[in-house]
Amino acid sequence: MSLRGKIKFAEITDTGMVREHNEDAIGSDEDMGLMVLADGMGGYNAGEVASEIAVQTITELAAEGASREDRNDRDPTTGLMRQTIVLRDAISRANKIIFQTAQSQTHCEGMGTTLVAAMFYDNTVSIAHVGDSRAYRLRNDQFEQLTLDHSLLQELVDRGFYSEEEAQRSTNRNYVTRALGVEPMVEVEVQEFDVLPDDIYLLCSDGLPDMVEDEDIHLTIRTFNASLDVVGQQLVKLANDHGGRDNVSVMLTQVLESFAAKKSLLAKLASLFRS
Repeated sequence: MSLRGKIKFAEITDTGMVREHNEDAIGSDEDMGLMVLADGMGGYNAGEVASEIAVQTITELAAEGASREDRNDRDPTTGLMRQTIVLRDAISRANKIIFQTAQSQTHCEGMGTTLVAAMFYDNTVSIAHVGDSRAYRLRNDQFEQLTLDHSLLQELVDRGFYSEEEAQRSTNRNYVTRALGVEPMVEVEVQEFDVLPDDIYLLCSDGLPDMVEDEDIHLTIRTFNASLDVVGQQLVKLANDHGGRDNVSVMLTQVLESFAAKKSLLAKLASLFRS
């Protein structure tokens, strides 16, 4: 089932005002309902290598897995949708490739990338992330951060050493505790959310929230939501107007209508026995 016409995408990535080159990478597949955003890190151009490997690998493996699996079937052990497991496993595979490349290529030593990805199907979105790239949702004028950063600062907030307000003002926001390619294995955090028409989802690298307060991100989406492309452009402009100290990438999805998947006869019978 293609999601084209049921959801719409917009995406933009920018070098910012300080960095010499862009180590972010983005990729999407509107038919499959997939968005992937990676924020690379490492010396020379290695960050670019890590983020590109992540986006390309995850996009390819997610497409293969989605065509092979019944995406809205649920795993009996975890209770997760198959598509969520496909997305998680694709990210884990990307981690291994990045790690192996960093070990075998001298110029790639120490590279890694944070990542956030979203995959839509059957009125549900699967969100996976590693590090401090984020996912947000705007629903009925309520703007909510759906992911929690894998960062030292977030751990300090969780333990009560900082309030959320103090964390917003902290200058030590970029010490991530989890990233792709740093270790042979990585823990990928996955979540599932019900999707409603008119929802707007935002994926972004830390170059946006480090420069722009959540309230201003919310206001920008609400003001310009007639065009997702304009929203993306305005968010990047805001980040750059506030200093643009990092690359900034923005991916947006607006839900136009319900996209419930047609269930097979077997699935319908199974649901009857469960009820």
